[in-house]
Amino acid sequence: MRIRLDIAYDGTHFRGWARQPGLRTVQGTLEDALGRVLGGAPRLVVAGRTDAGVHATGQVAHVDLDDAQAERLLSARARGSASSPPDPVAVLAARVSGVTGAYSDVVVTRTAPAPQGFDARFSAVWRRYAYRVADRSAGYDPLERHRTTTVRGDLDVARMDAAARALIGLHDFAAYCKPREEATTIRTLLEFDWHRDAAGVLIANVRADAFCHSMVRALVGACVAVGEGRLDVVDAVEIRDERERVPEIKVLAARGLTLTEVGYPGAALLAARAEQTRARRDLE
Repeated sequence: MRIRLDIAYDGTHFRGWARQPGLRTVQGTLEDALGRVLGGAPRLVVAGRTDAGVHATGQVAHVDLDDAQAERLLSARARGSASSPPDPVAVLAARVSGVTGAYSDVVVTRTAPAPQGFDARFSAVWRRYAYRVADRSAGYDPLERHRTTTVRGDLDVARMDAAARALIGLHDFAAYCKPREEATTIRTLLEFDWHRDAAGVLIANVRADAFCHSMVRALVGACVAVGEGRLDVVDAVEIRDERERVPEIKVLAARGLTLTEVGYPGAALLAARAEQTRARRDLE
């Protein structure tokens, strides 16, 4: 039995998504909670691993249950009333929340049987992130300090938006990625734009087929440099095309970054998409 989980978390006190010995991580916390609910040691497969301090409102994962775990979950139906037995998969989120606690910094917002061919990681066709920046005109809000990066001075959001839109497309983003051996830095940036919200905070909307390590925070750093006047709009594009890191591009703090959504194809295309993505990852 494969189950899809939709997840939200405040990444402030996590050392990222991936389980690490002796460290508190999102994966470790959720797998431990699932183990208490289901028995055994379930393993989560996630749409996109997030770094330490990065948040999520729309993370997606799946878990495969063995026969004993599935039987334990399905047996919950027998404890319901004859007229309205509970859907054991649908209430799994509530049971996990009961283990993690009422004010936990991670929550499973929804659970459902996964469609045939669904793979949380390999079936995904895009990921969307938001990044929050407060400049002098927006001011500092202590209640938002864990999810907003603060910069000195005033930022020109129109220039930042122009730079962001100029970077969209299929390109080699090596200049905006932390290099990893034998990993490609070619990505399709599908959306990138900036606006100010009602409180004056600058919000970046970034969507791509996939992201390489630190890519979003480096792209945001380039736009902030443009907004401060340290770079021109054309400079952000030229840096991308030269495919070399430059000191003007700062990787901004993790606290401002939130994974907000993961996109998947229709049910009939899930398996094909997963197979296609696996083949591409193998080539990397």
